[in-house]
Amino acid sequence: MADEISKAQTARPGGDTIFGKIIRKEIPANIIYEDDQCIAFHDVSPQAPIHFLVVPKEAISHMSALQPADEALLGHLMYIGTKCAAEQGLTNGYRLVVNEGPDGGQSVYHLHLHILGGRQLGWPPG
Repeated sequence: MADEISKAQTARPGGDTIFGKIIRKEIPANIIYEDDQCIAFHDVSPQAPIHFLVVPKEAISHMSALQPADEALLGHLMYIGTKCAAEQGLTNGYRLVVNEGPDGGQSVYHLHLHILGGRQLGWPPG
């Protein structure tokens, strides 16, 4: 946990990211879904028995950088997250998380949704 906090405090927007490299197939990922707008793949450092990411192919750095024209894309990401959650067997619920900025724990500045499930998740988070 401390390592993730450290990453989030030092990460900055700008430049290419690991997600850009996954989208371009420059590095491998366990992909569970892909279309012309987004890609979904399992997290390499899972925080729950099932933990995958839904990432837009458009390089939007973070939630606060969204524009009105991105509204449909954000809805698509959430829809695909729900669809993939069902396909991954998350029939008893799951959590959808978007980290925003250093205090929100964002360590990669390419917008992405975390879908976590497969166990009872605690509340409050963090």
